Amino acid sequence: MACALTLAPLAGGLAACSSEPGDPLAGAPYDAADQVAVNALDSGNSGGTVDSSKPLEVTVKDGEGKITDVTAVDAVGRFVSGKLSDDGRRWHSTSPLAAGVRYTVRISTENDDGQQGRRTVNFQTKPPNARKLSVTFGPGNGTYGVAQPITAELSHRVKGAEQRKRVEGALQVTSSPRVQGSWHWVDSKELHFRPRSYWPAHASISVRAQLAGVKVRNGLYGGTGKPLRMTTGDRIEALADAGSDHMKFKRNGKTIRDIPITTGKSGFETRYGTKVIMGKEAFVRMRSSTVGIGGGDSYDLPVHWATRLTPSGEYVHAAPWSVGSQGSSNSSHGCTGMSTENAKWFFDHVRPGVPVTHVHTGGDKMPTFKNGYGDWNMSWRKWREGSALNGGGGDKSGATNRSTGDTARLRPEL
Repeated sequence: MACALTLAPLAGGLAACSSEPGDPLAGAPYDAADQVAVNALDSGNSGGTVDSSKPLEVTVKDGEGKITDVTAVDAVGRFVSGKLSDDGRRWHSTSPLAAGVRYTVRISTENDDGQQGRRTVNFQTKPPNARKLSVTFGPGNGTYGVAQPITAELSHRVKGAEQRKRVEGALQVTSSPRVQGSWHWVDSKELHFRPRSYWPAHASISVRAQLAGVKVRNGLYGGTGKPLRMTTGDRIEALADAGSDHMKFKRNGKTIRDIPITTGKSGFETRYGTKVIMGKEAFVRMRSSTVGIGGGDSYDLPVHWATRLTPSGEYVHAAPWSVGSQGSSNSSHGCTGMSTENAKWFFDHVRPGVPVTHVHTGGDKMPTFKNGYGDWNMSWRKWREGSALNGGGGDKSGATNRSTGDTARLRPEL
């Protein structure tokens, strides 16, 4: 019915959706090789390689007919955008070709009798004689907590909004269920990706780079990058309140354990804000000399069930020596201490990527970058400003968004 209603005004008494003898829509398309020319192959390059710096062009040869559609795609599925002239006799690419990749071009035509033609051509672009920009994704394949950011480490520095757009646009993140997310340029060699809020529980996430052959700037072209595949587990969250000296442990929105804790004492206040678990160590030897602490505050301790929050040495760990303070006062050098039983339970129920949020500590704010994953301490508006594709480019906000962290308070012996 829809087909009949659409075609009736155009064809008058023609029976809609039929193919009568002589109908130009009937039969297989004719070979349009003699009708259209492709500059990549018909200009002396047949069987060879093509300069990627030159646009792709399809034109109608002397004679009748016109081009109706052109699709150009490379071996990894990247399409080349283009524009068709009003008279249908010329199509040219409007996005650059990648270097060192193979393209397939499918051309649809029509002659003056309305018959449809096809031509398919393949060609290879010349490999770049330049440095390659490779990307390494983190944290690695596996299952993580719902707060785990994705990282991208670049092999060369990338500066300027246009260069960053080319790179960022080629770093693709897909998830099921879908989320609203964005990349953020930490500096000229590092990007982080996070959703607006935490990942959904039991989500599947894939990350890949489609940089191969992309011209970043003169002398630098995109190289390869190993894809990343990760999943999330239950929505596990921990809220450590230094005011009440208790930690609430939640699974999928429900508090399942209330743990007495102790956090940083005066002069060693624990950083406040959200941190993301980086790893777990069943045993760590901690010495104050590794962080420059001496005198009456020096220590040399065997520590069990240590869950790492920052590279500078902040942990959630067993602290049997401070059980008397747990739940009532803060007596640590910055870590979150709890009984051996509770620390073992916590250790067994968390994984990297689980968020641990500290409040009412009186300490400094957890830095966004450069001392673990403080990504969730930046507002979504500011986060998006660090994306080149969202107009920020990373350059304007980079100076204020970078942080080198502060002095480590407790660190395992190196």
